Amino acid sequence: MMSGSKAPDFDTYELLRATHSHNSPQYEQAHVGLDLLTLVSSCYRKEEFMNINSILDNVGKVIVGKDDVVVKVLTSILAGGHILLEDVPGTGKTMLAKTVAKSIDCEFKRIQFTPDLLPSDITGLHIYNQKSGEFVLSKGPVFANIILADEINRATPRTQSALLECMEEQQVTIDGDTLKLEEPFIVLATENPVETAGTYPLPEAQLDRFLMKLEMGYPDKAAEVKILNRFLNNNPVTDLESVCTRQDIADMKKKAKEVYIHPSLINYIAELAQATRKMSEVAIGISPRGSIAMVNAARAYAYVNGRDYVVPSDIKELSVCVWAHRLVFSTGLVSKGSREQAVNAAFAQVEVPTEEWTK
Repeated sequence: MMSGSKAPDFDTYELLRATHSHNSPQYEQAHVGLDLLTLVSSCYRKEEFMNINSILDNVGKVIVGKDDVVVKVLTSILAGGHILLEDVPGTGKTMLAKTVAKSIDCEFKRIQFTPDLLPSDITGLHIYNQKSGEFVLSKGPVFANIILADEINRATPRTQSALLECMEEQQVTIDGDTLKLEEPFIVLATENPVETAGTYPLPEAQLDRFLMKLEMGYPDKAAEVKILNRFLNNNPVTDLESVCTRQDIADMKKKAKEVYIHPSLINYIAELAQATRKMSEVAIGISPRGSIAMVNAARAYAYVNGRDYVVPSDIKELSVCVWAHRLVFSTGLVSKGSREQAVNAAFAQVEVPTEEWTK
């Protein structure tokens, strides 16, 4: 399947499973960019691919022309990771987060980050109940399945750190009591790279908690015309219904963990990480946590794209969004382009392995 496209429908799998030759007219008619081996090996997951397609189609009712971003957001969710959406105002970051959350039948909470927001506003606190004479826990918005942390860089580091334990350990500690968060637990955070006065850049420790850092980008003219027509009468998010349950997500996450990754590709990821640590301009390269993140993301990406095994192009496709934000440069702040160049330079230094990637 081509990068950014949605998962192929199961009718195509059924047709190609019955067609053993690439030269058959049926194959030519139904070809969707995946080789026959991929299609046949994926046939048994009919219901799962229907769920993937349903989510992508549902999000596509609101978000126009950003299939690649939507696929990567779904990949991150199935990999159990969190997402940081960074772009200029008005490009649909918050809209994307709300649409994805509404497509999944999970509890959704939005936190608008401001300079006066306190950690207890996120996690919750104990309140004295005069009637019972006891302190009662009032849970904060973090006790949900999908959290939209809007404009996260506008809150103080103290407040931002309230999310650290939640994101890494999936638990919250309030007044010494540790409470587990329900699965799935996904943080979709947004931030603006402009209007930085009065904002607090996320520290490297917190950036490393995000599996992916994505950008929406401006739509092209055709996509913008579709957006304008789509929002003529009302907001399409209002009428959006969930198409997937939390149990469906849990099942798909489990299946994504079962995707096969060849030992040569694990070695490839390790070599790439080592290459980033040896760059003269990079003070801190990709950590073992970043390498694990790539393995998990590559398996989930292969799963969303209809394969039960990882190929090298999966790693290359995810390299910038999974690794670029984790690099710390000797010169301090650097541009987005410099980060991408550093990641691409690592890939240029390491030879791509060639193997039979299936089991």
